[in-house]
Amino acid sequence: MSNYLLSDDISELAARVVAENAAAGRKVATAESCTGGLVAGALTEIAGSSSVLDRGFVTYSNEAKMESLGVAQDIIETFGAVSIACVWAMAQGALERSNADVAVAISGVAGPGGGTQLKPVGTVVFARAVRNSTGEPEGELKHFDGGDGPGGRAAIRRQATICALELLLP
Repeated sequence: MSNYLLSDDISELAARVVAENAAAGRKVATAESCTGGLVAGALTEIAGSSSVLDRGFVTYSNEAKMESLGVAQDIIETFGAVSIACVWAMAQGALERSNADVAVAISGVAGPGGGTQLKPVGTVVFARAVRNSTGEPEGELKHFDGGDGPGGRAAIRRQATICALELLLP
């Protein structure tokens, strides 16, 4: 049996995130929707994570995104919650409301329902914001397979958690 609540591959990646950010002297924050706190949960499985994880925001509803992270209503109305614009605003909001040096945001359609023709089940968007960065916003749209079958929701959330952890590596 594993020593971790989450799968070994997620926990091993989380351990890398903690170790490498600690070595770089960086604090991280998460702004999660479809992953529901799994990224922050993976980090807190690692001893010593308190030196790296500043805080995590689970903003599942559109109202929570607006109230907790300052996402503008017109972003959600124009582009939707599953959009690069929304996750970029979520990541920026997490930075503004934390002591973190880097924040990652995730929003998506984990299924089995809720997908549309433009944003089918398995569509997940990510953004990373770095404090005092002058570059272009970093965002990415991915499509993960398996959302329609048994365990599909879990598979999409698992893949999204891994992707978000990778974005937190220095």
